[in-house]
Amino acid sequence: MKSLFQFLSESQAVQQATRMGLKSDGHGGWYDNKGEFVAKTERGTLKFFNKRQRIGAQDPRQSEKEKKISTGSTGEPAPEPQMVMEPPEVEKTKGTLTIAFGRFNPPTTGHEKLLDKVASSSDNNDYIIVPSRSQDAKKNPLDPDTKVSVMQKMFPKHKNNIVNDKNNRTIFDVLKKAHTDGYTNVRILGGQDRVKEFEKLTGDYNGKLYNFDNVEVMSAGDRDPDSEDVTGMSASKQRKAAAEGDIKAFMKGVPSSLSQKDAEELFKKIRKAMNIKEGWSLWEIAPKFDWQGLRENYIGEKIFRVGQLVENMNNGLVGRIIRRGANHLICVTEDKIMFKSWIKDVSESVVNGTTQSGVPADQREVGTDAFRKYVETMVPGSSYGRHFINKYRKKSK
Repeated sequence: MKSLFQFLSESQAVQQATRMGLKSDGHGGWYDNKGEFVAKTERGTLKFFNKRQRIGAQDPRQSEKEKKISTGSTGEPAPEPQMVMEPPEVEKTKGTLTIAFGRFNPPTTGHEKLLDKVASSSDNNDYIIVPSRSQDAKKNPLDPDTKVSVMQKMFPKHKNNIVNDKNNRTIFDVLKKAHTDGYTNVRILGGQDRVKEFEKLTGDYNGKLYNFDNVEVMSAGDRDPDSEDVTGMSASKQRKAAAEGDIKAFMKGVPSSLSQKDAEELFKKIRKAMNIKEGWSLWEIAPKFDWQGLRENYIGEKIFRVGQLVENMNNGLVGRIIRRGANHLICVTEDKIMFKSWIKDVSESVVNGTTQSGVPADQREVGTDAFRKYVETMVPGSSYGRHFINKYRKKSK
């Protein structure tokens, strides 16, 4: 337990950081308004990693070496997080489970080809389709329940294999459940551009989070986003059509199994969820169609800054950015799982309708109930405490 002196000293450090306009990462680290890691609370005082920083004066930009320091105080880049994990021992009574984990936001005719490939690649028709739980107004407009309901109507022959489980937030959640269900092997299918990512991520944690004799990752085939046929249809095209109010283009991506009425209703739901207003940016809702816009905002540090909480939309992992590359991010989850993401594959993490903390920035004034709740989210075990698996789950009413 902290002494009164420690508590008062740390409070002084918080006050000093607040006066300087620094933002906390909840673990003693402090970031400036550009998202650069600049200081850490040590023994009740702020220790600055930019040695040239002066309180009350304009500071020079950090060097590349300083930018890489995300934790620690030695002046050297922090070592990669280490984990000690061991999956529970279970009796292996089943063979190979074939899995597809994806956003499907919204589902399209192009996804039907993926689902057919998953089914045909499975052993004895033992496969599952797991839509992610990601939801935000720009890249993931449909909530999970609506998305699954639409998928079951669009792809009736796969209806019983489409899983709607609020505990399957990440690909790791899916694999851990397959392990405890007694599967000996798993086979994961995804787009060709995601094979290497899934191979490394799932392979690195076999024997730690789950234990399979073999984790196989297969390509479901290449897709040309500019093609006019089924193979070129994508969720990005559908979001773009919805944003532009182009119902004719949108209908091209809807399979005939969905009625005209249901398709039109889906179009309206997506537009409403996206909250389209004047001045919307294509790079925010469909980055593959405006790569330059995405890059400009990234390079200008308007998005995805160090310390920010983001979600990898391919695998569902949520983590804080610790390093920024030319086109990629290095992030770490609260469970110390490190992952790499291309900037086109991440979005700001959303909690209870707001980004990152669940409390809008303008409601974090010291002394308010909102600020108290925000601080409590940083304390494991509190009523609002942070727990990686469950912290994003909506509370039952």
